[in-house]
Amino acid sequence: MSGHTVAIPDDGAFASFKAECLSEEGWRMSCNKGGITVWTQGLEEGNSVHQIKCRMVCKDVSAETMYDVLHDIEYRRKWDTNVIETFDIGKLTVNADVGYYSWKCPKPLQNRDVITLRSWLPIGKDYIIMNYSVKHVKYPQKKDMVRAVSIQTGYMIQSQGPKACTLTYMANIDPRGSLPKWVVNKSSHYLAPRAMKKINKAGLKYSEWKQKHNPGYKPWLYPEQTTLPSIPLSELSIQHAESLENIDESSLAETQEREDSD
Repeated sequence: MSGHTVAIPDDGAFASFKAECLSEEGWRMSCNKGGITVWTQGLEEGNSVHQIKCRMVCKDVSAETMYDVLHDIEYRRKWDTNVIETFDIGKLTVNADVGYYSWKCPKPLQNRDVITLRSWLPIGKDYIIMNYSVKHVKYPQKKDMVRAVSIQTGYMIQSQGPKACTLTYMANIDPRGSLPKWVVNKSSHYLAPRAMKKINKAGLKYSEWKQKHNPGYKPWLYPEQTTLPSIPLSELSIQHAESLENIDESSLAETQEREDSD
């Protein structure tokens, strides 16, 4: 989202996000293997804004289940091995909230975090979840984190019948740092496909997990269940990248890390 005023995305914003998910104009395919395709825009060294799009057909995972997986914050803490901390801050409407998410970056880069306004919308048998960065006075930038900026990031889930779906992830992010070339290459060729595979695996295991963890609790489907406090839009402002420190990590060399077991 652009502009100076925080706004809840309308139907036009969701339609625009869907169109960009489906479009290949201006996107360069950087990886296509194992059923996962990755496109990039502007992932050159020194470019401040990084755009990446991944698409995968998820077999044996319905669109409805994938929608639940991507919403369920308790389940995310289980399957998302990149997450450091994630929590919901408050609700705005029945289909919009504000939340915090921090994640591990490849060593020796500093870890990143974001505060985002997230909104979601079922469109027929398809679903969209998308977000953009906002500021909240109670959640300032942390000393040990680089505050990144989500210009627009999200997922589109398209039903492919009762037991399959196509998942598209699209991120338009300013990581607030001059990143080294190896990070850029690793993101599109390795990290993004690996993340998609983890989401698919999480989808396969979700129904069994949910049966044992508050199975009826799905506030993204039943907003009357939410216990989040309401936040007025007046408490939020747009997070502009220019107001955040831009760190130079371009000279950092890659270090060997122990891989997380999938």
